[in-house]
Amino acid sequence: MSQTLRILNLPRRAPDHDLTLVIPAYNEQNRLPRTLQQLREYLDRWGINYRVVVADDGSRDETASVASGFGHRFSTLSLSQNRGKGAAVRAGMLSASGRVVAFTDADLPYALKGLRAGYELIRGGRCQVAFGARDLEDSRRFVRRRTLRRAASAVFSQVVRFLISPDVTDTQAGLKLFSAEASRAIFSRTVIDGFAFDAEVVFLARHLRLAYQRIPVELINEESSSLSVWRHTLPMLREVLQIRFRGMRGSYAVATTDSDVDAAGLDDQQKAAA
Repeated sequence: MSQTLRILNLPRRAPDHDLTLVIPAYNEQNRLPRTLQQLREYLDRWGINYRVVVADDGSRDETASVASGFGHRFSTLSLSQNRGKGAAVRAGMLSASGRVVAFTDADLPYALKGLRAGYELIRGGRCQVAFGARDLEDSRRFVRRRTLRRAASAVFSQVVRFLISPDVTDTQAGLKLFSAEASRAIFSRTVIDGFAFDAEVVFLARHLRLAYQRIPVELINEESSSLSVWRHTLPMLREVLQIRFRGMRGSYAVATTDSDVDAAGLDDQQKAAA
């Protein structure tokens, strides 16, 4: 039995399984079945107690119903309107009850052995946060990125290096893992709804002095088209500046309240569908 959750208040939940993996999705009805099938096969072989949460960002298609065919370990959490990838990830992470909580993209851009490597680092007590990094020596690419996207990424990385973190320069790699406590500490403070939310997550990990490590990843596809160089680069740069200014003002010192989370546009009813 799978379930679709529409949540107003997000209570603190004690961890009750090994891994929660959050998949943010917007109009992904065509791509999600293959992604969820691959995840089920890999995670079942791994043998851990896991849950996969599709964080539906107010999709207009049938994204919210896809997980219902994959069994009780798969569920959907739906925002009532399209807010942005950052809002969807935040909602999914704050609803999770795994001992380790992770998120990755709906196109599964990275080989899943990176997910396992990050999980084992955190469960082994070697860090509280693991960031996938495409710019490590051991990282590999099996697809060629478009020239314009590579150039925009290089510029953005330099801005991030100066304003956010001198060492976690690949903030936008779509694989990040957290202990349950680190996830709650970070995502109860995030406010960025757009694509620069990744940079905010990195900033907060450093700001809260959480132990983190970067892990190499293997980029095996880059199908996602929701991030547009032309439409999103300047807004992302503005958001990075907002993150830095919020940090300077001390605005991240206190976690957001439940009412702040409610304002992200979550519905006021929790449902379980057979």
